[in-house]
Amino acid sequence: MTTLLILGVVFVVFLGALTRTTFGFGEAVVSMPLLTLLPVHLHTAIALMGLVGLTVALLAVSTGWRHINQRALIPLVCAALVGIPVGLLLVSRVPTQIMTGLLSLALMAYGIYSLTRHLFISTDQGDKLQHTLWGLLFGLASGVFGSAYNLNGVPVAVYGSLRGWNPQAFRSTMQAYFFISGALIVTGQGINGMWNANLFTLYLFSLPAMFAGILIGTALHRKIPTAKFQRYVFVLIAVLGSVLFIKSVV
Repeated sequence: MTTLLILGVVFVVFLGALTRTTFGFGEAVVSMPLLTLLPVHLHTAIALMGLVGLTVALLAVSTGWRHINQRALIPLVCAALVGIPVGLLLVSRVPTQIMTGLLSLALMAYGIYSLTRHLFISTDQGDKLQHTLWGLLFGLASGVFGSAYNLNGVPVAVYGSLRGWNPQAFRSTMQAYFFISGALIVTGQGINGMWNANLFTLYLFSLPAMFAGILIGTALHRKIPTAKFQRYVFVLIAVLGSVLFIKSVV
């Protein structure tokens, strides 16, 4: 590996950690397209982001566990366990471009709708999707897209925004979910032979950048006004949808 390649990977990891820590999700959609532009084996890139995501989630959970919405977390995790094997089956039967394209259109539509709904809906309906079945549905979708396309965070982010979680609960619950699901995913990647010397070399070199992204992201998260946080989440969802759409088309 060249020094330029290592620096490129380190920068991508920094952007991913910064995005995840600031908003609670989004690092895979930000980092994976950038990593594919570098001469890194796809399995190494996927496994690297798995380790990075697990590390970031562990640190976030250790500092924000008091704000975790446990009632919402349990059905999400249980349903994700069912969705993971479904996603593995799906990725072998349905072309990635088709599923990524459909998901990207759904995200863009949801993000745009959420940003503009105040123009035609004047009443605040408060906390929604209280029933446990909604958590199971979004958890199932997260497990499917997580195991198949490394996009487990987006369905949970949509669910949290629909529930109207405050910024602390949103970020902490997301990280707790990522830690549990990430541990399973990383274990599966190791069992499937996706670990190698290059992976751990890149991971070790990326640790300082990862911690820098966590520190900066935590500071940015604390500065985002509660009233504007959900709007920023909607913008990020729409942007991520656009990135996925471009990736699926190209």
